[in-house]
Amino acid sequence: MELKFKVSGRIARPVEEVFEAVVDPAKLSGYFTTGGAKGRIEPGATVTWDFADFPGAFPVEIIEVVKNERIVLRWDAYEGPPPEPGEAIAQGAGYKTTVTMTFAPLEDGRTLVSIAEEGWRETPQGLRGSYGNCEGWTQMLCAMKMYVEHSVNLREGFYK
Repeated sequence: MELKFKVSGRIARPVEEVFEAVVDPAKLSGYFTTGGAKGRIEPGATVTWDFADFPGAFPVEIIEVVKNERIVLRWDAYEGPPPEPGEAIAQGAGYKTTVTMTFAPLEDGRTLVSIAEEGWRETPQGLRGSYGNCEGWTQMLCAMKMYVEHSVNLREGFYK
C-alpha cells in the first residue's frame, strides 16, 4: 500500500492572502514554524523551518511555486516516534517525501487549502512517520485558519 495522505480546510480569506501566509516566512512563523522560518518560498530555494516545540531547523527544498495555486516541496522523511515536547526531532531517514499544497478560491470568497504528502517507505516506521506528518499538517491548517482569520497563534503554548 502506498503511504500518502491529503488534508484540506477552508480559510475565510481570499486566495492571495492565504497563499502569502505560507510563502512569507514572517507570517508562517506567526502560526506554524514557531521557532522561525528563514527564506521566502520561491522556486529552487531551500528554506529552513524551525519549531519551538521540537527544536532543530529543517531544510525544505522548494520544487515548484505557482502563485496563488500550488507549492511543491521536499524534505527529509521522518520515521521515528513522536519526540517529547522540547526534544529535537531526529532527522534523516535517508530519503525525502514530497508535499504538495494547493490553494483554490471558492465562490463565497474563502480559500480551500489542501496539503498532500507522499513518498514514505512502505514499512511500519514509514507508516508511523506518515501518521505523524498527517497530524502536523492538520494542525498547520487549523493554526493557519485562526491566524489568518483572527490573528491568533493557536500553537502558542499548545505543547508546553
